[in-house]
Amino acid sequence: MIRTKKSLAAAGRRLYARGWVFGTSGNFSVVRSRNPLRLIISSSGVPKGEMLSTSFLEVDAAARPVGRTKLRPSAETLLHIVIVNARGAGAVLHTHSVWSTVLSSRHQSAGGLFIEGLEMLKGLDGITSHEHREWIPIVPNSQDMKQLSSDLAGALSAHPSAHGVLIAGHGLYTWGKTLADAERHVEILEFLFEVAGHRAFLQ
Repeated sequence: MIRTKKSLAAAGRRLYARGWVFGTSGNFSVVRSRNPLRLIISSSGVPKGEMLSTSFLEVDAAARPVGRTKLRPSAETLLHIVIVNARGAGAVLHTHSVWSTVLSSRHQSAGGLFIEGLEMLKGLDGITSHEHREWIPIVPNSQDMKQLSSDLAGALSAHPSAHGVLIAGHGLYTWGKTLADAERHVEILEFLFEVAGHRAFLQ
C-alpha cells in the first residue's frame, strides 16, 4: 500500500507541474481491492504540488475511511466509486485545468462536446485512428454529492465508449485499468481540450 500511495503522490505532483491541478483542487485514487471494494484516495485539502504518501487514506464502498486516521477523504470520493463500479477502472484521476473548465462551461447546454480528426486521439484506450470521434459528456456541477454521483452514473451509462467526463465549470474525470493508463488519459484529453479551446477562441 505504501508503494501505491507513493505512486499516487508522484502522479499528483506531475499533474500539478503540468498546470492541470491548482492548489488543493483535484483528487486521485487507485483500487486496492474489489471484494470488498477498497480505494486509496487523496485526502481533502492537500496541495497537489506537495503530495506525499501520507496524503492518502483508504476508504470503503460507502466512501468511509478504513481504520483509524485523522485524514478526511475528498468530498468527491463517491464519484470515484461510481466510476470504478461503472467502468471497472483500476485508477481514477480528477483534474481542474483551465481548458477543461472553460470548455465544460461553454458546452454544458449541449450536454457534451465532440473532438475528432486529431492524431492524439489514438492515445485513448482502444482507439486506433485519428478519424475517431470522441464524445465527452458534460454533467452539471453540484455541491450535493449524491445528486452529482447520480448524474455522473447516468452519463457513464448513456455513453459507454467515453474515456472521460467533464463536470461543468469544474473539471475532468478520467480513468484507466492502471494508474499509468489513467495518467495517460489525462495527458491526452487535456491536450485535446487545449486544441479545441484554441480552435474555438483564437480563430
